[in-house]
Amino acid sequence: MELLVASAIGVLTTAGVYLTLRLRTFPVILGMSLLTYAVNVFLFASGRLTIGAPPILSDGATTYTDPLPQALVLTAIVISFGMTAVVVMISLGAYLGSDDDHVDDPIEAAGSEVRK
Repeated sequence: MELLVASAIGVLTTAGVYLTLRLRTFPVILGMSLLTYAVNVFLFASGRLTIGAPPILSDGATTYTDPLPQALVLTAIVISFGMTAVVVMISLGAYLGSDDDHVDDPIEAAGSEVRK
């Protein structure tokens, strides 16, 4: 179980970094989303992967699931959704303002004027 979750975190991180290094805005947004998913799965897995254990240690239970990583993941999901919405709006404004969705500006040739 731990190997499967660790592999999923690695795949999500690898795909996120690959997409973040692209030159267009949409793959960058998808890459950042995949990176936040990888962090969320990592936080969730840090609370010990147990099945059927109660979140609070009671009299009859011998093991319990730590509820703190679950609360952190829920908070991170809300924050990442808000930040994704902000980044989409910023990239949409940049695209509509310049008719280009490249992340970086091309280097101007020496002696040519820069557009304003």
